Amino acid sequence: MTTARPPAPAPASVPPRVAAALRASWGRDTCDTADVADWSPRRPSRGQCGATALVLHDLLGGDLLLAEVWLPDGRLQGYHWWNRLPGGAEADLTRDQFGPGETVQPPRTVVRPPGPPRRCRPQYELLRRRVLDRLASAG
Repeated sequence: MTTARPPAPAPASVPPRVAAALRASWGRDTCDTADVADWSPRRPSRGQCGATALVLHDLLGGDLLLAEVWLPDGRLQGYHWWNRLPGGAEADLTRDQFGPGETVQPPRTVVRPPGPPRRCRPQYELLRRRVLDRLASAG
């Protein structure tokens, strides 16, 4: 039986209640469509990076970071999103989604375009709503 991996600790610059609200809000329905087949409750961060980075950006500001992810044979697996918060600390709440041999390359900063995301908009909107509801109910 495979057990869930413990989540990586959130950087000190991410309030613990925000990190907890994000992690508790992940599900198959908030997963990037490209990763749904690989998502499971044992690996809840799989496919959550784009929506998570956008919600964290909504809440804390900073920069969005984007990097290619390579497979062991050098093929492109996909892309990974995370945040650089005001003050310079990087916050990557979904880094533990990657399996052995999946290598995240150095990031580039991406300017967030105005308006809602073009890709995975329903997943982002659902995750955002869940997180804001959890934060509101926690006081």
